[in-house]
Amino acid sequence: MKKLIAEGVGTMFLVLLACGSAVLAGPSIGVLGIGLCFGLVLICLCYCIGNISGCHVNPAVSLAMFLSGRMSGKDCLGYVVFQLLGAAIGAGLLYAFVAMGETTGYNFGGTTGDHYLATNVIQPGANAGMALLAEGLLTFFFVLIVLGATDANRGFGKFAGLAIGIGLGLVNIVGIPVDNCSVNPARSFGPAVFDPTAWGDFWIMVVGPVVGAILAVLCWQAVAGRTKGAIE
Repeated sequence: MKKLIAEGVGTMFLVLLACGSAVLAGPSIGVLGIGLCFGLVLICLCYCIGNISGCHVNPAVSLAMFLSGRMSGKDCLGYVVFQLLGAAIGAGLLYAFVAMGETTGYNFGGTTGDHYLATNVIQPGANAGMALLAEGLLTFFFVLIVLGATDANRGFGKFAGLAIGIGLGLVNIVGIPVDNCSVNPARSFGPAVFDPTAWGDFWIMVVGPVVGAILAVLCWQAVAGRTKGAIE
């Protein structure tokens, strides 16, 4: 149960703080700043709950760990449920925070319109095919980093969190102009709960990361072999 709670709390803060950076400071810090915030939040979480739950905070990562033989199907399902719950709570807190500001007339840099919770929706100039390809490839890259950095035999121990956080930051810098970058179905689910207009593109944020996670597992097994007992 401790692992599940850790995953829920971790995902809550990932959504609250990382998506919050886009909502509250996006116009001033830009894509680079938002990507940096996503990466820094994940680094902090890795060193906070990494030794408790493995700090997946992402159903795509949990799926990859299950497919790699590093966790059971029961644990994987539990992780995903608590990740979704945590994401919804984080988005709810962000929603309430923004609403409090709006009542005072502060518009948070123009974030009072549609998709003001940094929801994952296709951006102007992109299309569904482009977004799906981006989600698949970026998740492939990100999950591959997680698998390699946390491998019991070939990983980098205490430095794993740095690589994982930097990886998330990088994929966000590339993916935000396409669909606000998901690579994490829970990160997409939370804000969508409070912005129904985001559900139309939500399938992309599930299919892309799932396919990317599967590709990452196959690639890692091809280059490193199947290694049970690695860090969850």
